[in-house]
Amino acid sequence: MLRPLDRPRNRASEVVERLTAEIASGRLPPGARLPTEQEMMAAFEVSRSVVREAAAALRANGLVVTHQGKGAFVAADATRQPFRLDADLRDSLGDVVDVMELRLAIEVEAAALAAERASPPALRAVERALATFERGIARDRSSISEDFAFHSAIAGATGNPQFARILEYLGRFIIIPRQAIVMDPLRQVEAAAYLRTLVDEHRAIAAAIVARDPGGARAAMRDHLARSRERYRGMLRHGSA
Repeated sequence: MLRPLDRPRNRASEVVERLTAEIASGRLPPGARLPTEQEMMAAFEVSRSVVREAAAALRANGLVVTHQGKGAFVAADATRQPFRLDADLRDSLGDVVDVMELRLAIEVEAAALAAERASPPALRAVERALATFERGIARDRSSISEDFAFHSAIAGATGNPQFARILEYLGRFIIIPRQAIVMDPLRQVEAAAYLRTLVDEHRAIAAAIVARDPGGARAAMRDHLARSRERYRGMLRHGSA
């Protein structure tokens, strides 16, 4: 299990796959303590941030539980996973479109609930996340983490922890496919317009939430996610042509 990783792809995903296989095989049985961060960093030859991202994914998948001051342990029901998304989901645009429809079902209502229920600190968190996203777009034209943080702030503002948990489960790969647009050197003009549109859509969502307008927040989030779904559908049609 603890040996250097050997493929130059997403390191956190590789760590997740390696540990998931150990759990599924029973070599890491329920209740077993996972290696420490330092042990995994040395064995897998990865950074602390990679180990922590992998651990978060394992928790979101229901495979691992953590105990303060004691470490991470294999969950008692780790082999029972009624709902799971493929870790390589982002490789299929068809699957990405499916996830966009799932997000429409979840996040549209989350935006409305955030507008109804958000505490003043939660509203400030949404505004800070928007500002960070805008700075990230201006700086490096991707802002994957900042985009995810914005949607997570809205989920947190609902006051219902299940919204934040489902977003954590879905993970950052729900946003990663847009790199197919922004990282393609042949589509830079399109990418610039696309990112400006993303900023405008995020601003509209945040403005409705801060204004305590549930209907407006619901409509703005639906517009944002539906537009994203159509972008990916267009990419899918173009790719299959």
